[in-house]
Amino acid sequence: MNFNQLAPRRQEQLMAFDRLLTIMDELRAQCPWDRKQTMDSLRHLTIEETYELSDAILEKDLPEIRKELGDIQLHLVFYAKIASETGTELSDRSATDRFDMADVLNGVCDKLISRHPHIYGDVVADTEEQVKANWEQLKLKEGNKSVLGGVPGSLPALVKAMRIQEKARGAGFDWDEKQQVWEKVEEEMQEFKAEFNAEANETINHERAEGEFGDLLFSLVNYARFIDINPETALERTNKKFIKRFQYLEEQARANGKTLNEMTLAEMDVYWNEAKKDI
Repeated sequence: MNFNQLAPRRQEQLMAFDRLLTIMDELRAQCPWDRKQTMDSLRHLTIEETYELSDAILEKDLPEIRKELGDIQLHLVFYAKIASETGTELSDRSATDRFDMADVLNGVCDKLISRHPHIYGDVVADTEEQVKANWEQLKLKEGNKSVLGGVPGSLPALVKAMRIQEKARGAGFDWDEKQQVWEKVEEEMQEFKAEFNAEANETINHERAEGEFGDLLFSLVNYARFIDINPETALERTNKKFIKRFQYLEEQARANGKTLNEMTLAEMDVYWNEAKKDI
């Protein structure tokens, strides 16, 4: 389709993307900091930007989400720019290994089309579960040796547990009813309690305790999935709630000329209960 035949807003979107690509070319050529960057040096910054986007999403802060999406898009363009260059960290690779932003975008477009045969082919998939099952089967046909092979090893453990369970479900390995999952939670809780009773003070085998606790957490993640709760999001919301309440406690202590170390737990509980009413 000719550019001028596109809807005005699509033209604006494409021109904005072209502007970013142009600026990236200029910065890579002229800015000492940008010239120095490699994929390795950008990696930790990209992870940080991703977590900042996650925070903005949890706070439902649309202006901040917009800003963080821009930062991440910049990183994606930066990686593609580095990969397109000769004389960089990729210079020891053959020319066919290098790529630019067009290769990245065409690659993901091709993948989306091939992974959605119910849209671009004659496969029938009327439910989300059917789509997920088809997706996993297609990935196996593309060369993945295991359904779980696509789960990144560096994912945080809570997120990884959720992804493992989702992928196993896509392959048909899952509980039928949520009640079965809850029974598993109770079973794991009883096993943990029987083995490491909190009321007893004797020394415990920490390796075994860790294993049983991991089993309990895994079963809780499984149940959360069955009732459509993202455990990572749930825990992070609780983290943020605790931080806000604790900071209220600190503020009230300072307002009364005290530090937390100078207060009794009963005194702190007064402010904590106040915080719970508002936060």
